[in-house]
Amino acid sequence: MPFSGHSGHPEESLMTALGNENAALLIIDMVKDSFDEAKRFPITPFARKIIEPINRLSKAFRKESWPVVFATDAFKREDFIFTGRMTPYSIEGTKGAEIIDDLDRKEEDLWLLKPRFSAFFRTGLDQWLKQRETTLCAVAGITTPFCVLTTALDAICSDLRAVILEDCTAAASEETHKQSLNIYRQSALYPLLRVTSSSELLSELKEKNP
Repeated sequence: MPFSGHSGHPEESLMTALGNENAALLIIDMVKDSFDEAKRFPITPFARKIIEPINRLSKAFRKESWPVVFATDAFKREDFIFTGRMTPYSIEGTKGAEIIDDLDRKEEDLWLLKPRFSAFFRTGLDQWLKQRETTLCAVAGITTPFCVLTTALDAICSDLRAVILEDCTAAASEETHKQSLNIYRQSALYPLLRVTSSSELLSELKEKNP
């Protein structure tokens, strides 16, 4: 990409974005394997901290009748991605690949199984969202530099705006989380791809719907 700095456009408020668009909340990979203390995954304590803000946000989205999508890894043990350093996890059909019980999931929400990192990869999510006239994806979940980021970027590739929610996403360390987000706070994709917090999002929703 030839340009990596801020475009110089004035800050566009989230209120403006949501006021002109139909939003969907994409909650990525909040599966039981990642919260299993016995597995000693570095991300587990950081992932636990984002459960409450995700639940608040999903409640607000449902109030507006905006889609809430839970997209979770459904890997196979023989998958190519496990031929490197990555340990097999979230194997399709296992208990560990299920959504954690602490998340508030409703019957009307979509649970989408994904074969790779992005929620858009071979899932038909782009068409599902466009059928509902969605134009903006708010991305939450884990992990920030992998499945969250690839989902946000694929939203852009599907001609949808994307917002990465900084307090509703997590990585294996706080430093990795912050560094990953900082790359996209000032990029050529602004304002199509933005980083913001769930509190900012919720306050804008409250203003829009007093």
